[in-house]
This record gives sequence, C-alpha cells and structure tokens, in this order.
Amino acid sequence: MKPLNIKSPLDEKTVEKLKAGDQVFITGVIYTARDAAHKRLVEALDKGEKLPLDLTNQTVYYMGPSPAKPGQVIGSAGPTTSGRMDSYAPRLMAAGLKGMIGKGNRAQAVKDAMRKYKAVYFAAIGGAGALISKSIKKAEVIAYEELGAEAIRRLEVENFPATVINDIYGGDLYEQGKSKYQVKA
Repeated sequence: MKPLNIKSPLDEKTVEKLKAGDQVFITGVIYTARDAAHKRLVEALDKGEKLPLDLTNQTVYYMGPSPAKPGQVIGSAGPTTSGRMDSYAPRLMAAGLKGMIGKGNRAQAVKDAMRKYKAVYFAAIGGAGALISKSIKKAEVIAYEELGAEAIRRLEVENFPATVINDIYGGDLYEQGKSKYQVKA
C-alpha cells in the first residue's frame, strides 16, 4: 500500500478517509505536548481561559525533544507513551483537536471520543527519534517554556512518517494485528 500524503491542520474530509493501518506522510504544522502541558491545557479549558493555541483541526505530537546540536532545528524527536495523555485527550478533542501522534495503545474512553469528535490517532516509530527529527523543518516554543522539554512547540513538518492506529470508525490496528496472528487452538 502506498503511503498517503496528508496536510496538517487536518480537515474533516481527510480524517474521514483515514483507516487503521494506513501509512501517512504528514506535511504542515503540528504541535508537541506531553502530560504536564496537557494538564495545563485542560485546567485552562475548565476555567474558561483562552488557550495558548487554537486546537481546532490541530494535531498534537506526544514528544519532548532532546536539545538540538549546532546547525540542527531540533534534537532527537521520538514519540512518548500515549497512555499518559489518555485522561486529557477526550477534553482536548471536544475543544477541536483532530489528530494525536504517539506510541502505544489508547484507552477505550479515548477511542470512543475519537469516534464522537472525528479525530484520529497515529503512531510514530519509537526508537527512531533521530530519523523522525529530519522531517521537522522548524520548531519554536509557543507556550509553557518553563516546562523545558515538555513545553508546547509549534513544528513545521515535511513528510513526517506515521501510521494510523485508531480511526473514526472504531478501527484499531493493534487489535487487528493481535486477531490476525492469534493462534487458534
């Protein structure tokens, strides 16, 4: 199967065509945020405060980069475990988030929210942070600078490699894989 080239921010038409198992190359703008930033975003939403970014149609990459070496845009930029964001993800999807990138399974409540709010979960390859960083063309901290590696960054990416794990139709690549290779007694 040939990888799909998609743009971020995501539009509903793009999200609707993505299916679990699709390989994609993402070009455009994505944001980084991990658990500390997610906690602050949800607290701000709960207080009715303005967020430091408009989540509408955006994609968040669960990543905290290593420091950039001289001449580099960013250091190693591999994904972190997505489950740490599960308690916050449904609230952010309700606020407009359309894409999430990380590694590992998602909780059922997150999968249900993806169907309800038409959002998708992508996996990036763990252990390939140095390679992934080559697709990041620009990086700037836009919020919560005091969080260091966990600050929210705006990334401009070109051909960022990912795989659709969970789609809006209930598809789950991890579950499909287990079913496909399950030994029948």
